[in-house]
Amino acid sequence: MTTTAPRGTGSVSPGHGNGAPAPRRAAIAARTLRTDRWWVQPAVTVLALVLFVVYSSFRAFQNAHYSAEPYISPFYSPCLTTACEGDTFPELFTGPAWISPAIYILVVPLGFRLTCYYYRKAYYRSFWLSPPACAVAEPHRRYTGETRFPLIGQNVHRYFFYLGLLFNVVLTYDVVLAFRDETGAWGHMGLGTLVLLANAALLWLYSLSCHSCRHVVGGRLNSFSRHPLRYRFWTLVSRLNAHHMRYAWISLFGVAFADFYVLLLATDTIPDLRFF
Repeated sequence: MTTTAPRGTGSVSPGHGNGAPAPRRAAIAARTLRTDRWWVQPAVTVLALVLFVVYSSFRAFQNAHYSAEPYISPFYSPCLTTACEGDTFPELFTGPAWISPAIYILVVPLGFRLTCYYYRKAYYRSFWLSPPACAVAEPHRRYTGETRFPLIGQNVHRYFFYLGLLFNVVLTYDVVLAFRDETGAWGHMGLGTLVLLANAALLWLYSLSCHSCRHVVGGRLNSFSRHPLRYRFWTLVSRLNAHHMRYAWISLFGVAFADFYVLLLATDTIPDLRFF
């Protein structure tokens, strides 16, 4: 006759699905057992984002050298006040002279990037170390997600996406105007024209590869076969979305370079290379 030991007698080893407590996880005092240079990527991300923030802030508050006819810096476009340099966009109001025109508009492109799904991952891992890398413990004791202030504000990303598309249209309009010369005559093209064209194209790629764009195009559909046109757009945006991180970084440096090029022209540091 075979007998079965009662529960709690300790005669059955734990961890075999019989209700006994499972073994505890190994206690590792070290923050990580990784031996590679896992800290390089978050460190580079911090450096790149800090440099961009410092440069863009300086240029936004400088309130000068942002127009070199027929070009205008993307940091100042659309330039909405009567104090704006150049002639690229209808002037809508007269603001205080001590407020840079860039301040009125930079909240949209910066808000779009700040709430971007990729940039969230980038600065969460690099600035907040949450977590800094795979298999590396983070210093925070708990994680509440994006359900409380201020992170709950990340949910407005889709609205910044819509506004960002309007800004892309304006920057594309600036490219069209860049085919003029200083007198306003059409038929001009210089290196600045190509710089603004590349910047606008990169911003369109970054915007159209956005996760929100993918959701707008193909989200909330139960059957793609009933919506073939939206399915084609969704397929295209999905292909772009696979490279969203790449477009995020390239467009970030692209918009800074476009502003820097206009700065060099406006200060007569370099001449604009003319093609025709």
